[in-house]
Amino acid sequence: MQLRHQKTLQPPTENIARVTALAWSPNNRRLAAATSDRVVHLFDEHGEKKDKFSTKPADPKGPKNYMVMGMAFSPDSTKLAVAQSDNIVFIYKLGLEWGEKKSICNKFLQSNAGVTCLTWPIEQHNEIVFGLTDGTVKVGIVKSNKGQKLYETHSYCMTLCSSPDGHAVLSGHVDGSIWRFSFEDSGGPAHVKLMQHTCVPQSLAWGEHIVAAGNDGKVVFYDVEGNVYQLFDYSSDIFKIKEFTAACFNPSGESLVLGAFNR
Repeated sequence: MQLRHQKTLQPPTENIARVTALAWSPNNRRLAAATSDRVVHLFDEHGEKKDKFSTKPADPKGPKNYMVMGMAFSPDSTKLAVAQSDNIVFIYKLGLEWGEKKSICNKFLQSNAGVTCLTWPIEQHNEIVFGLTDGTVKVGIVKSNKGQKLYETHSYCMTLCSSPDGHAVLSGHVDGSIWRFSFEDSGGPAHVKLMQHTCVPQSLAWGEHIVAAGNDGKVVFYDVEGNVYQLFDYSSDIFKIKEFTAACFNPSGESLVLGAFNR
């Protein structure tokens, strides 16, 4: 495999801020990076910064003291969903070409729980899935601008990911449980507890296998039935690694990148 030149992407030097969320469009033409100052920076496929916009608080007159918790592009790459800690998900219409007018086309306000994560399954063009602090996993219906509860776990939802085919999602929770929801009618329950991970699954991704990792230094690969397929134990190096915080498969699902404290 031939490696390409790697480029470090940075916001403008006058306003350096920590990156809190990343999302790559399915057509590979845009990378969105949200920073702790609640600004979304947009880069092209070459890593050149092309645009940026400031996110909005749930209350237009309220203070800007929220954080961007997660982002996801729509399957057609024309929209960007932004999950915020002030109990709301905004969907911004960006268009396909640079320079098109940006506008908020959907918003899903939650009355009693903060939004912690989200995913936009590749086959669910009009349905975005997001998790809440009370353990509820909901679906936002884009056409009707309404949210519906998919299932409830009573444990803070840490992370969400979609299956490669876009017909199912996984949610990881503070109690270590990982749940699966299927959009297809298989005759069984739509949602089921798939496995109990070794710690809080702060990193969760679904490629050829399912991978989960957190603060115990263990990276565990599971099959689709929840059985352990392979385990990598970095616990002897945990003081250097600290905790795994992000995971992402490449489009083929054969290679995985894990993000930790400093590597």
